Amino acid sequence: MLEGLGAELLEGMTFRGANGFESWLLSAQRRVAADTEAILHEAALGSMLRGALDVALGYAVRAAQLSPLDENHQALVIRLYRMLGQHGAATRQFDTCVAMLDSELGVGPGAVLEAALKESRPTKPLPADPASVEAGLESGSAAVSAGAIDAGIDSLRTAVRLADATTSPQLQVRSRLVLGEALIHSLRGFDEEGLVALYEADDIADAHDLPHAAAQARSELGYVDFLRGRYDRAEVWLTDAREHAAGSPSLTAKVTTYLGAVESDRANYPRASLLLEDGIRLSRAAADPRRESFGLSMLGRVNLLRGNLALAGEQLDKAIELAEHEHWLAFLPWPQVLRGEIQLLRGDIDGASRRLRQAFARACQLGDPCWEGMAARGLALLAESTGDTARAFELLAESRARCNRLADPYVWLDGYILEAACTLGRRHGHRATGEWVDRLTTLASRTGMREFTVRSLLHASALGSPGSADAAVLLAAEIDNPSLQRWVVNQT
Repeated sequence: MLEGLGAELLEGMTFRGANGFESWLLSAQRRVAADTEAILHEAALGSMLRGALDVALGYAVRAAQLSPLDENHQALVIRLYRMLGQHGAATRQFDTCVAMLDSELGVGPGAVLEAALKESRPTKPLPADPASVEAGLESGSAAVSAGAIDAGIDSLRTAVRLADATTSPQLQVRSRLVLGEALIHSLRGFDEEGLVALYEADDIADAHDLPHAAAQARSELGYVDFLRGRYDRAEVWLTDAREHAAGSPSLTAKVTTYLGAVESDRANYPRASLLLEDGIRLSRAAADPRRESFGLSMLGRVNLLRGNLALAGEQLDKAIELAEHEHWLAFLPWPQVLRGEIQLLRGDIDGASRRLRQAFARACQLGDPCWEGMAARGLALLAESTGDTARAFELLAESRARCNRLADPYVWLDGYILEAACTLGRRHGHRATGEWVDRLTTLASRTGMREFTVRSLLHASALGSPGSADAAVLLAAEIDNPSLQRWVVNQT
């Protein structure tokens, strides 16, 4: 039962006269707590797939207790109650969670909670017809690509049920892979259901010695953990996926690029650059321009964060060019906003304004919460640069609300927005600055976002937190970022 998980690191111990160590310890305790949640959630999903529903429920409840506002944890508890036939308990859990979200955050339940309470498991037998499976996968994928998300997902769910009526593990795995990827990338907050499909695909692939299919499942499982800021687990999944992907240039490119993105979020910039450069090369060799564009955008972000603006601009321009050539409009706002930020840093206000406003309009048309939040952050910095401070803070608040409106945001982006709020808050004496610093410190230390941890500690030090500056200097020494090092010197 994973005994010991949930206990606090160095629980009950105090260290007098060591403010820097206490700051470090608090950060480490948050990180251990976050890792505990991830392991419990993963254990719950694994136990559920093996049919050990009572054991799975125990793990899921423990994860939800550690982070009660995490809708994914709560959704898993609700789903397990329903699978056990305890529908009253599922409804009570849902109602309790809804009330808590309203009182604590002022928001209603997300799609993942609604789906957990309402989803049904059809029992009517289906014909074992491989042709029907292929037709369902084809029509479902086409519908999702055309923007008919609900109809497409329904077709893919039916394809999974049809595949299960056959004796083909290949069809059973492939149908789950297609469904899982569609759920995760469809912008609708259904990552948790997608995870279940991917776990099932991985389990079947492993049982029938299908290494390429296992690599596909594990690459997407790692991607979800990357988005959620569970970087250690993401690295495990993706490293394993890369080993299983041997012989597939396209899949190897995908996994390598995801690993580079993970290292970038963690501020392991030299390793991130090497992985992303390798991923870009592999993507080009595999004739996968979309993957190449993704890799270039992430590499451009690394160089933007490290202050190498000229190289970052070249990489982001190429990422934008590839995305436009491929008509990959759903991705364009990301490199566009990063490119607009470079223009803003160089003093090109008009150029930055045009690019950021275009990215924001496109993100809103797509309905993508992450890209909306990213673009709104850029517009906030633009407003501050032109002296409209009040509008800047309004846009920062709006950007967080947008990127977090679903249960499956890109967690690094929330940190990026919070750090901008802390910087502007200190500069203009905003009354909420202390609250923003606390939130950034908690988020960064829980996830292992090392640069944001350093920045949050220095913001806290400026607000009077003893020991924070010492801890920040120690942590910053491990990060290869000249831009950050200059900032640390200026702050201390």
